[in-house]
Amino acid sequence: MEDFKYVRENLIDMLEDLDERLEKITDNVKQLDEHIAKDFEQPITGKDNDESPDSLENEARIEIEKIQQAISRIDKGTYGICLSCGQAIKKERLNNTPFSSQCTHCAKKDDS
Repeated sequence: MEDFKYVRENLIDMLEDLDERLEKITDNVKQLDEHIAKDFEQPITGKDNDESPDSLENEARIEIEKIQQAISRIDKGTYGICLSCGQAIKKERLNNTPFSSQCTHCAKKDDS
């Protein structure tokens, strides 16, 4: 775990930033819903825009979960090992996306 002390600290910082962003998004959604409901006297039923606050909120929650899982893997001593094939994840991939749970090869297979 000592090898990944810096990575763990970085992940915790990322988690704190995401928590703050998620709180802001949630507050903005509530304010927007209240404003529209007052103007139209009806609740909002759906948002089709991919960049809607709901979409941003869901993306933040997914990223938070991935970061929490990466921290857990560091604590268990399994960080940097692909969950699909059991091989080491390249350091370059972990540097770019520190919450990666799969090697590049397995991630590409899953995206197909």
